[in-house]
Amino acid sequence: MSISFDKTFSVAPMVDWTDRHCRYFHRLLSRRAILYTEMIAAAAVLKGDRARLLDFNAQEHPVVVQLGGSDPGEMAEAAAICAEWGYDAVNINVGCPSDKVRQGRFGAVLFREPETVAACARAMAEAVQATGRDVPITVKCRVGVDDADSDEHLAHFIDIVAEAGVRTFVIHVRKAILGGLSPKQNRTVPPLDYPRAHRMKQCFDELEIIINGGLQSMAECRAQLDHVDGVMVGRAAYQTPWLLSRVDEQLFGDIAPVRDPVEAVERFIPYVQRRLAEGVPLNAMTKHILGLFHGRPGARAFRRILSEEAPGKPGDIGVLQCALEQVRAAALTGDAEDSLQVAEQ
Repeated sequence: MSISFDKTFSVAPMVDWTDRHCRYFHRLLSRRAILYTEMIAAAAVLKGDRARLLDFNAQEHPVVVQLGGSDPGEMAEAAAICAEWGYDAVNINVGCPSDKVRQGRFGAVLFREPETVAACARAMAEAVQATGRDVPITVKCRVGVDDADSDEHLAHFIDIVAEAGVRTFVIHVRKAILGGLSPKQNRTVPPLDYPRAHRMKQCFDELEIIINGGLQSMAECRAQLDHVDGVMVGRAAYQTPWLLSRVDEQLFGDIAPVRDPVEAVERFIPYVQRRLAEGVPLNAMTKHILGLFHGRPGARAFRRILSEEAPGKPGDIGVLQCALEQVRAAALTGDAEDSLQVAEQ
């Protein structure tokens, strides 16, 4: 059986970012946030190095694997493998706008093919059920794609896919513009359309509607929860990860798992040491914590040491320890290197 989890808050899947090291660190900051893998092509799961693609630490639960694909047979087989691997849910990517993904006929391009997504979801649910695990199939989509950009288009997509049994939809509230904008531009150029996602919740009250896009603070997240079932934060959680330390207390009324960023690094160090012993390079792990002290004394020195020294000293835990000492020293002097407010993060 899968672990029961509340979908109020989650961290978005981000290619090259939300790997297992990132997720382990994020779990130190929040016990309640749902964590996602990077998007993994279903074909890669079937033909690639599964351990490299799918392995995760048990402490990461609840953790969701996101799959990309459009072939129901491939998606079903991959979903069953992921369920048996221990993931708590399997998410279908219908949002990635990259040319490479589009050429593979998955991602945002599938917004125009809700029947294909429904066929995949149905086959995946049946395959997962056959494993004996209770692992839901969910979908992450855009609010629209190109000229398919209206309430009617989005409602049509949700309606057809929901008929296949999908009960949870994560809606990125920027539409995707394919063939005209880069993936980076698609994260900033199309305007945010929260009201459309709110209207989808009103239309489909029986479904779980989670929104993603543009959320930068816990105040913004709390405001959105008046309209939808959950929020998903992407780059804000990665670039300023201390934001996650507020989730448990402010959204769930729980005690925060760590008191300050220094404690978070101290708790991360044993994990880093274990992975170093396995041959994982230091930079593969420390790159995920560069923004941890954003707006705090010593932040610049912390980033500089890790950015400049970790790549050249792949097995030296001393680099991380030195960076942390710089933060401790700066805290004693009260010499803030950044002027941004951190209270709301």
